[in-house]
Parts: sequence; C-alpha cells; structure tokens
Amino acid sequence: MTTTHRTDGGTDDPNDDGSRDPGPGGPDAPDASGAGASPGDGDGELSREEADELIEEIERRRSLQGTAAVAVAAVGILFSIFQLFLAARSFTFTVWLPTVEFAGISLAPWQVSLQLLQANAIHVAFALVLTFLLFPGSMGDGIVSRNLGRIVPAISRQFGGNNPLTRLATSVRSAFRWAFLDPDRERVTPFDLLCIAAAILSALYFLTEFSEIQNMRVFGIDSGRPVTEVFAFLRPLLGGVPFVSEYSYAMILGVTGVLLVLEATRRTLGLPLMIIVATFIVYARWGYLISSGTPFLGLLAIPELTWPDIVQNLWYNTENGVFGIPVTVSVSFIYIFILFGSFLEMSGAGQWFIDLAYALTGGRKGGPAKASILASGFMGTISGSSIANTVTTGAFTIPLMKRSGYSPEFSGAVESSASSGGQILPPVMGAAAFLMVQYTATPFADIIILSTIPAIVFFFGVWVMVHLKAVEEGIGGVSDEDTVSFWSHLQRGWFYLVPIGLLLYYLIIERLSVSRSAWFTLVALVALIAFIAAYSEETRVRLFGILAAIVGLNLASHVLAGVPLTGLVTGSGGAGLPIADAVSAVSAGIEWYVMLAGALTLLSKPDLDATLLELNPTIQDTATDLGERTDRDLGDSQPFKLGTFVVKSMDEGARTAVPVVIAVAAAGIIPGVISVSGLGPNLTSLLLALSGGSKVIMLLVTAVASIILGMGMPTTVTYIILISMLATPLVQFGIPLLAAHLYILYFGVIADITPPVAVAAYAASGVAKSDPFQTGVKAFSLSLNKAIVPFAFVFVPGIVLLRRKENAAELAIREQYRVVNFADLADLSYSVPEILIPVVGVFLGVIALGATVIGTLYTRVDRLGRTVFAFSSLLLMAPGMLSESVFDVLGLFGVSVSVNALLLDLALRGVGFVLFALFALRNRRTSEGEGDGAVGAGEPTGSAAVAADSEST
Repeated sequence: MTTTHRTDGGTDDPNDDGSRDPGPGGPDAPDASGAGASPGDGDGELSREEADELIEEIERRRSLQGTAAVAVAAVGILFSIFQLFLAARSFTFTVWLPTVEFAGISLAPWQVSLQLLQANAIHVAFALVLTFLLFPGSMGDGIVSRNLGRIVPAISRQFGGNNPLTRLATSVRSAFRWAFLDPDRERVTPFDLLCIAAAILSALYFLTEFSEIQNMRVFGIDSGRPVTEVFAFLRPLLGGVPFVSEYSYAMILGVTGVLLVLEATRRTLGLPLMIIVATFIVYARWGYLISSGTPFLGLLAIPELTWPDIVQNLWYNTENGVFGIPVTVSVSFIYIFILFGSFLEMSGAGQWFIDLAYALTGGRKGGPAKASILASGFMGTISGSSIANTVTTGAFTIPLMKRSGYSPEFSGAVESSASSGGQILPPVMGAAAFLMVQYTATPFADIIILSTIPAIVFFFGVWVMVHLKAVEEGIGGVSDEDTVSFWSHLQRGWFYLVPIGLLLYYLIIERLSVSRSAWFTLVALVALIAFIAAYSEETRVRLFGILAAIVGLNLASHVLAGVPLTGLVTGSGGAGLPIADAVSAVSAGIEWYVMLAGALTLLSKPDLDATLLELNPTIQDTATDLGERTDRDLGDSQPFKLGTFVVKSMDEGARTAVPVVIAVAAAGIIPGVISVSGLGPNLTSLLLALSGGSKVIMLLVTAVASIILGMGMPTTVTYIILISMLATPLVQFGIPLLAAHLYILYFGVIADITPPVAVAAYAASGVAKSDPFQTGVKAFSLSLNKAIVPFAFVFVPGIVLLRRKENAAELAIREQYRVVNFADLADLSYSVPEILIPVVGVFLGVIALGATVIGTLYTRVDRLGRTVFAFSSLLLMAPGMLSESVFDVLGLFGVSVSVNALLLDLALRGVGFVLFALFALRNRRTSEGEGDGAVGAGEPTGSAAVAADSEST
C-alpha cells in the first residue's frame, strides 16, 4: 500500500477520501479562478515518490535501474569519500590498506598527495561522470532533434517508403537515436559512455602527467607531447595525420574538457547558460576585431589571443577558468556542506523540522502558511536549493494551506517564496555564500553575521503578508490532528538541533575554517545518530558501558604509550602522556568513540527497536529493497540501517552536488576570459560611463541584470558572472564590498521566483496544481521586500552590521568597512542612528509593504491608503534611494545639493513613520467603525466564508 507522511507522524490511507480532499466546500466548490474543480484536482499531500518524480521532471534527471543505478551510486559514494578525505586531511592523506605481502605482491597504506589543480580536476571529473549518467543528452524534444526528425519523413514523401535512400535514412535515424536519444530518461546512451571515458582520461592526465602540466606553464601548451607519443600504439594509425602531430595531447584534452563542461552545462542548467559561456570563449578568440575607436563599444576591445593561449588559461589554471576560484571553493567548502545537509536530511531532520514548524504556528491565524515559512527556513539549513526546498516542504505544507482556505496560487507562492530564502538564511546558506568568502577574503562567521538581519527581515516580510491575507480571508489555523504538541515533539527530536548548534560553535566561537567546521560537525552528526539509534530502555546500560570501556582503554593507552589504542595494538607507541594531556587527547576524538559504541551496541542487538530515531523513509526503503534482492531480512536490522544511512547520505549528497559543481565550473570560464583578456578595467569604465555617475542607476542596472540573468539559472552562476562584471563598479561608488556582493546575491535569489521562468514557483505550482505564471506573479509580490532590502543595506551599511573604519581615507576602497563588534554596539552615538533606527525602520517598512501588496491591515485598505503605505514603506526601508534619485535629477540641471546624509536619512525615516502610523490608525478606526455587521479583521470573507459556512452545516 502506498502511503504518504503527515505532519502528525501518521500515514494517510490512499483509499481514504480525505487523502485527496477536494478542499473547502466540497468537490464542486469554485477554485481561485472561479472554475469548478474536477475530482482529479484534489489537494492531497504528495507522496515522497511523487515529490521525487516532480523534482526529476523539473531537473530532467534520469530514473535509472539495474546496473546503471548501481554505477551512479558507486560513483557518487566514491565522490563523497574523496571529498571527506580532503575535508579531514586536506590534499595530503593516507588511504588505509592492510599491510599484506602475498605471491610477490605487496599491499600497504597508500599515501596520496595532491596539488590544488589535481584535486580540482578530480572534483570536476566526478561531477562530469555523474552528469552524463544522470542527465540525458537529448529526449528528442529539442530544436535540433525535432528538425532532424523531419528529414526522414520528407525523404519518404519525396522518394517513397521503399526507396533505398529512404531505407538508408531510416537506418541512420535509428542509429542516431540509439547513440544519442533517451526519451524516457531511463538509459545511458553510447554518447554518454564516450563522454564519461573522455572525462576519466582528462582526470588521469592531471594525475599521471602533472610535471608536464607544470612545464606547460612556462613553455606553453604546445610544448606537450603529441598523442602518438603518449600512446605509442596509435603511431602507425595517426602518425601521418597533420592535425594529430600539430597539437599536443594536452591541447586535445583541454579542448575536449572545455567542450565536456559546456555539454554538461547544457544538460544540467540549460541551453541559455551554455550559450552565454560559449559566447565568452568566442569573444576571447575574436574580441580583438572590435575597434578601440568605437564609442562605448570600443572599451570591449581586447588583445588577440590564440586558441592554445585560451585553452591553457581555461583548463590548466587554478587562478581562473574551469578549475579557478569557484571550483576551489566547491572543493573546499560547498561540497562538504552539501554532504552535511544530505546527512541531516537522511537522519529524518527534514520531517522533524516541518512538524516543529506546525507545532509552533499551526494553530495560529493563517497557521499553515506561517508553518510553511518556518519549515522552509528550517529546511534552508539543510539544502540551499530553491526547487528541492519547495517540493520537499511543499508536499506537506501546500495541501494544508489549500484546505485552510488559501488559493492554490497563493499557497504555491508562499512555499516557493519562503523556500527561495533558504539560500540567504544563515548558518548554512547556499553555495554562493561560500563563494563570497573566497572572493571577499572574509571569514564565513562574518558572512553569517552580516546576512542575519536581512534574512530575518525577508522571512518576517513573507510572514506579515500571509498573516494579512489570513486577516482578509478569515483563515484560521489547522486542526489539532494535523499538529503535534510542541514540547513533546521537541523532547522527541531535540538532538536534531545539536549539529546546527555545533556548526555555529565551530564557526563563530572557535572560528575554525569552513571546511574543518563542516567536517567536525558531520562526524558529530553521524556519532549522534549512531548513539540515538542504539539508545533504548533495554540497551542504555550496555551502550554507556561500552562507551566507558572504549574511553577508558584509550585513556590508559595515551597515559602508557602516548597513542590511542589502535596505535598501541600496531606497535607505534612511545612515551606516555600526563593525565591532563591524555584526557585532552581522548576528548578530541570523543565523537569517534561515541560512534563506535553505538555501532557495537547495535551489532550486539541487531533487532533493536530504535524508538527515538525516525530516519528518512528512503533509508528504510533502500534497506528493505536490498534485503529482498539478497533474500535476507535486512529491513529490520538496525546495524544495516545505520550503514545504509551513511552510504545513502553520501550518494544523495553527490547527486545534489552535481549541478552545483557543473555550475561553478562553467561559470568560472567567464571570469577566466575577463582575466586573460584584460577586459576587467575596461568593463568597469564602460559601466561607470553608462550609469552617468548615478549610484541609483548602477544599482538598478545590477538588479535588472541579476534577475534577467538568473532566470532559470542557479544563483551560484548568476553570482559568479555578475560579481566578475559588476562588483568593482559598485565598489567604485563607495558601496562596501560585502554589501555589494550581498546585493548581487539577493537579486540572484529573486530570479528563482520571477516570471516568466520562476523555477521555484513552477515547482510549487506542480505541487499545488495551480497556474504556474500566476503562482510566479504572487511569489514575486510576496518577495518584494527581498528586492527593497538590498537597497536599504547598500545605502545604510549598518543594517548588515558594517561600519566604516576610522582610517578609511587611508585605505583602498575595498577595505574601508568592517563587521561591527560589541564595542560598536555599545557606542550608542553610532549604533542607535546607524543600526537600531534603520533596522526598526526596515521592519516597519515591511509591514507597510504588506498592507500595500495584500490590501489589508486591520481591514481593507483603500486606494489612497495603499499609495501612502507604499510611499511610507520606501521611506522607512530605503530613504537613500529616494534622496539619491532626487539629487541625480537636480544634478542634470546643474543644481548641487550638500546635506548631512545621516540627518537626511533619519528625517526621511521619521516622515515615513508618521505617515505609516497615521494611516495605520486610520485603518484601525475604519475597522472598528464597521461594527459587528460588516466584514471585519477577524471575520471570514469570500471563499473562506463559504468554507466556514459549509463546515458549520
């Protein structure tokens, strides 16, 4: 029987009509558009399988079975193991192997020492292999496939079906389809295997011929050996071919590698991004043809570059190109955090957080929508993907929102809008935040600090809008059976909060590197899950006894021989340690001892009922499936389920990371071209000239470019491209470097819910069964504060806790600001006018914006009220945008104005506050004056009133 998970921890029977509830008013009730809803358009929760299928459909992933599925899992697990070695030991590590010598063959631990370029190349090669396994090259629905598909019918009409030419064309078409097409997304094609082989060859070249690559940095890529010298067996076949002897093997691999990245980009991220990246490569080769004397456009003229120069800089370089800074950040930071999120999700934390959100807010006015916001925020700590957050959380939240009275479009808009905020919500955030660490040379702890207030403002803004919508429609909370008790739920799963607390501790208190913090947190998470899985009334004495024995033996080993017990057994001991040092050494590895104690306890009681732990249902399904395949009962074996949890988490982490790695590899080509061509300074000059010296125009250009470029593309790609082109011009206007980067990031995130593409909103509409475009429009309107807040902190950096340094005049423009500290906050002459008042103004402005968008505060807001609320919102949130615009206009007429910027900012916020307070009071008096006989703030209206009436009858 197929089951779906409810927020109360139970299951829904698909034979129960309530699992496909047609919504308030019965099956014939009108939907949001006024049309009758068909029985097939119910709003029941999506099952996990349906949610996975929806994600695969949106991302165009394959659903592989058999050997191909095993291959994907094996490659994904190896990818994760490789990254775990890098996180634990950096680029020099030992692969443990038993020391054995048999029949003249010696086996010993393998010492691995990688250079950065080699590590990056292996990282990208893993992603390329998984891309060609997971994403079809063509499903036959593309422009090229459709046009080629017309050739055979045209020949048949011209010459007849039995003509030899027609039969030949038919055979060629069949061969083409066999080699390239995968219409059902269920098989790996020969072309995929060819691409996989090329990706592996490229990685092997970096591993085996790195000395030749180092020489090429001095003598050029043409100094490398030709193919016939690398593979001597090809000399009789290809030795006389001019092309083969003309170019080096490194050149051929470099061209192939760049083409593979472009093809992987097309498969995972779409044709538009591939075209953009390819255009930059073409520009690098022929951009010299642009005349430097052409007005404006002449600034894009570059020196002439040859193909060997371009390929060497794009493929054999860690400064820029495919293996540049973005991939370095992916190797060092991004992957390990994705893996951490995968482990957290597979541990069951995702469902627990969703239930926690309902326990906190489900019973409030508009409770389902508010729970959706909280759940999406919680899920943001697990996954930075807008689509994954939307579908995973929305499968539970959207049906409940629809049942409570929200329209399908509004329900989908709330979920997609809140889910898009996962990329800007500390402490994990999205991949772009880790790129910000590298590009700005800022500790991740500081990125967390400066990102916190804007993220809270965003989620608060969506919260306000759904509350006002609930006031307008008279929507209450969910019923008691759809929620759980907060305290009982917290007691049951409090341990899911421990990894997030540890992560913050390592990042902010210990101030460890991002990769080390993630590694320690990941190990602690696995140890915690092993311990919770082994803990029960029956085994707790045994569990603590085993843990005490392990700790005691290791403590004694350190005291006696200065090494852990494993070292003592292998004979590597030496002088003992003082007891204090031994305790410190044992404490440093306590998570490993906890993990071992949990595993040993489970092995001693394999049929234990782990009552405290509810792993992701995927773990149970995988264990059961493997048991059926091996004719063994593994579904109830707790040790096997624990091992499945670890392996499945690594597999899922690799699958999630693939699009991100391909995105950063492809996007790295663009700053690579800008660097090798020397375009950067000219591009800055061009943008400054086009803006006419106006900060507002420059910000608007950046915002529009971010939204347009980000449509249908990952935020990571948008961020890399735009900071390469626009970050420097923004800083030239005096905007703090970190504020400029955060500004670009915010507008890149907005693109996920901006029509006409709006990928997150499209995903939500699939769950809500709503109109995709209308869902996107509503999602964008709910996220309007996300578009205004960046202007607010650009003009007033105190909102993101940035302060101008005392000696700023002596420093480079990029180094003039710093993150505030406690002394700054204690300085009331600074913190009150530049932090407290602007932050309070932003929160009040969000409420005014909500009244503008929804059209309700205490009661309906008339047209004049909405206009005033909109104006007050701008004054409260970003008065600098208005004042700068006025000054720019006056400057066109030669009028120069000199004012105290801080006093003007405070004065405009004061005006905004007065307007907001007056019209809020006016609206409240209107509400009170309507009396009991009119529709008030607490009464249902419209469809919600119909639903309430039907329930009462």
